[in-house]
Amino acid sequence: MNIRRAFADLAVGQIHYAECGGQHAKPVLLLHQTPRSWDEYRDVLPMLGRRFRAIAMDTIGFGDSSKPPLGQDSIEHWAQTAIDLADALGITRLSVVGHHTGAAIAIEMAAACPDRIEAVVLSAAPLVNADFRASHAGPVRIDNAVHLSDGSHLSELWRQRQPWYPAGDIDLLDRFMVDALKAGARAVEGHAVVARYVMETRLPLIRCPVLVIAPTADPHAYPSAKPLTGSIAGSRYVEIEGGMVPLPDQMPQRFADLVTDFLLDARGVTAAGP
Repeated sequence: MNIRRAFADLAVGQIHYAECGGQHAKPVLLLHQTPRSWDEYRDVLPMLGRRFRAIAMDTIGFGDSSKPPLGQDSIEHWAQTAIDLADALGITRLSVVGHHTGAAIAIEMAAACPDRIEAVVLSAAPLVNADFRASHAGPVRIDNAVHLSDGSHLSELWRQRQPWYPAGDIDLLDRFMVDALKAGARAVEGHAVVARYVMETRLPLIRCPVLVIAPTADPHAYPSAKPLTGSIAGSRYVEIEGGMVPLPDQMPQRFADLVTDFLLDARGVTAAGP
């Protein structure tokens, strides 16, 4: 199945997105982690496109989307931009899938626009509460490599990510590096944005069905998965054994199957439903 790529002109700038599936199928919006892009779902999109109108966007400031000056980024702003993209595409109601940072954005979308979000999948989601914010109040360490004239910061960036990726999978790390370089300073700022989010007041506002996916080999997200599930009324929980930080592109078939099964069950979604 072919992936279609395009730009939408929004008030904040141009938003790049990729999609698969029929225009009249149920829409599913996919949101990536920091500092990735739609490419995190490159292999997942065609799988979801068999059942849904699957759309993977580049968060504002990342990938090929417009890059406004730093200082205005927030989970709330990113969530509103995702809603604005849905408006631009003529989508009234949609399901949302988010991984890491994307999961925080998905939570805000569901809390802010409960009448528009049909179901949410939270993959490797952080639980951003007071303790999390306090423990992440200092300088961001992940994806933070000081730029040097000899280019050694590139190998440092690779080295920082390598322990959380499958051994020997150079392609996944190459894809990460491309996105990190495109993000520039937002490769670090994106993590700080998550750490500033006041999530605990938003979780009780979620009214739609929620699936929490817990990759067992992701040390950043796995410990938060069950507490997060307990904080969202009626949410479901599933573990992916051996799942790591790049879960959607590490295990695309397993990921797509879980998303598909949940969405079909949660809302009675059909390939061309209204």
